[in-house]
Amino acid sequence: MSAVVTVATTGPIATTRDNPALPVTPEQIAAAVADAYDAGAAVAHIHLRDEQERPTADLAIARRVMELIAERCPILVQLSTGVGLSVPFEDRARLAELRPRMATLNPCSMTFGADQFLNPPREVRALAARMQDLGVKAELEIYDSGHVDECLRLHDEGLLAEPLQFSIVLGVRGGMAATAENLMSTVRRLPAGSVWQVIAIGRHNLELTAVGLALGGNARAGMEDALYLRKGELAPSNRALVERTVTLARAVGRPIASVDETVAILGLS
Repeated sequence: MSAVVTVATTGPIATTRDNPALPVTPEQIAAAVADAYDAGAAVAHIHLRDEQERPTADLAIARRVMELIAERCPILVQLSTGVGLSVPFEDRARLAELRPRMATLNPCSMTFGADQFLNPPREVRALAARMQDLGVKAELEIYDSGHVDECLRLHDEGLLAEPLQFSIVLGVRGGMAATAENLMSTVRRLPAGSVWQVIAIGRHNLELTAVGLALGGNARAGMEDALYLRKGELAPSNRALVERTVTLARAVGRPIASVDETVAILGLS
């Protein structure tokens, strides 16, 4: 079974002070995405930054990033509607109006590190419905076991199209710890036919990505999740992290999905 590799180039938290290779401008993000596509990524998970490197939901910046990526490669764009903890939900939700092939949907509010990640139930449902109207596939971000239950409720309410697409996020303070046990127990609770990937944060990224691939899941790689290639060595690029993940996938007998194969696997319109 082919493995879909997603590149997450930037994220909402790290800055160039943490790793000088982190892409933050539209041009840098698009170039990093194109490099990752050449290395095997079929999906680009996109966070946006303003001129001060702060997370932003600015539609002009988002549109510019999407245009620059499309000029460089045919990778599938997935906009993050999580954006950043300081960005209001209503601003985050407007990103779906740009009609990317996919966008994230965070089903629940939660403690996130020392702050709060607010996703009110009524607003989440309105966003899910709007994404359906626009033909934007929802990628469901699961930070804890109860988030699975909320996604199943959304599905029962007719707000999510099959196959359900999950990201199992491990290692965020306030969510599930980054353990193989938590990963496997969450996977067992997903409905039959679901598509899923593991997102392990920081030093747990490599080992849990390998476990996820061995279990039949997809994988995400990039500086949003890991700033280091190995202990003490900063990642020189997003491409290097994607190449590492592609090597892992092939080592466990998983060929890498092309863009066309990914469209079929994820059930994209």
